[in-house]
Amino acid sequence: MKTKIITCIICLLLIITPVRPAEKTAALPILEIVKAVTKKVIKAIDLRIQKLQNKTIWLQNAQKKIENVLSKLKLDEISDWTKKQKELYKGYYEELAKVKSIITYYQRIKDITKKQTKLVEEYERAWNLFKQDTHFKENEIQYMERVYSGILEESLKNMDQIFLILDSFSTQMSDLKRLEIINEAADQIDANYDDLTLFNQQNVILSLQRAKTEADVNQVKQFYGIP
Repeated sequence: MKTKIITCIICLLLIITPVRPAEKTAALPILEIVKAVTKKVIKAIDLRIQKLQNKTIWLQNAQKKIENVLSKLKLDEISDWTKKQKELYKGYYEELAKVKSIITYYQRIKDITKKQTKLVEEYERAWNLFKQDTHFKENEIQYMERVYSGILEESLKNMDQIFLILDSFSTQMSDLKRLEIINEAADQIDANYDDLTLFNQQNVILSLQRAKTEADVNQVKQFYGIP
């Protein structure tokens, strides 16, 4: 009788015990590289945007001064003044348009790096959970590690493209080519992020499928934050 009671208690404990933490695996070496590069890109973009915004303010102030002068002149004086000053102030308008265009590029690049940051955060969140999920075998964890390394390496290539774009503003790259590279980098980071989230979802589903009891299923859902 006592043996049966002990057996029942052990079975009950096995059912209600949450997913047990497995031996922790070290973070992927490439992760810190991706983080450092992404941080460097964001910092570089923020600095450049700040400088360009300051330049925009200066150019806009110059534009207002020109408009104020024009508003005080008579029609015939405006015509005469315009001819004399056309070339002098032409540069202000052209430079202002150029600066605004570059700021737009930088904002787009910043959006791409934000997606890269989101990818890294999603990887860290999922990887830390999968390493603790005892529904996965050691060789499966190693496989996950290889997949994650591949995704992070691909995302690092996107950062190389971003640096190429940043350098392009000091070279003779055309706007069309620059836009082409930006769009390509954006598409690639979207693809990397989609691959990562799909892989995470597949692993969670696999863990749920391996849960043997309803209590175990509920534990897995709670573990991964599934409603």
